[in-house]
Amino acid sequence: MSKTKKLILFGDSAFAEVAFELFTHDSEYEVVAFTVNKEFLKKDKLFGLPIVAYEDVEKLFPPAQFEMHIALVYNTLNRTRAKFYNDAKQKGYKLANYVSTRAFVWQNVSMGDNVFIFEDNTIQPFVKMGSDIVLWSGNHIGHHSVLGNHLFISSHVVISGFCTVGDYTFMGVNSTVGNNINIGKDCLIGSGCLIVKDTGDGKLYKGTPNKADELSIYEKFGIKE
Repeated sequence: MSKTKKLILFGDSAFAEVAFELFTHDSEYEVVAFTVNKEFLKKDKLFGLPIVAYEDVEKLFPPAQFEMHIALVYNTLNRTRAKFYNDAKQKGYKLANYVSTRAFVWQNVSMGDNVFIFEDNTIQPFVKMGSDIVLWSGNHIGHHSVLGNHLFISSHVVISGFCTVGDYTFMGVNSTVGNNINIGKDCLIGSGCLIVKDTGDGKLYKGTPNKADELSIYEKFGIKE
């Protein structure tokens, strides 16, 4: 894929490393540098590229020539990513999207900026997505659903048709939302949760963790260790 645009990645964490790999090998963007706040600047290079202080980034990489992606995860219920999303826009940066070529995104899906869509996501017709969203691998977003801003949807999440997901919400691995359900803003939906009623805002849903049986496999099946 030819490289027609130049990109700065905000962050130097594991997610920033993954973002570098995917933007580099599966997008039109050439990553040219990383940036972090000066207080977190512990090394000067990553993958042979400079890591520069965010306080100086627009001088070194002007917004007129470079785009940016905020490669942060869900710290403080997505507030940290949202903070730098807003700040980078105030600096004048266009915030780039990554959409995997191995994702299925129907032609009339709409989305904002700073969206990161991993492989094996299915996003059906008439879905509307806001900005600053991470869709990790393998999710299903049903038709006519509406996703708000500053979301983190982990892996193998099912959001059925005609649902809404409010701003800043986090959805854990293998969580499921039935048809016509409204997930409020500022919700944390734990791994494996099944949501069949509207949640309201600021709700925490916990899945039920499995417990090991009192008998070990060795005892149950008479296997010698």
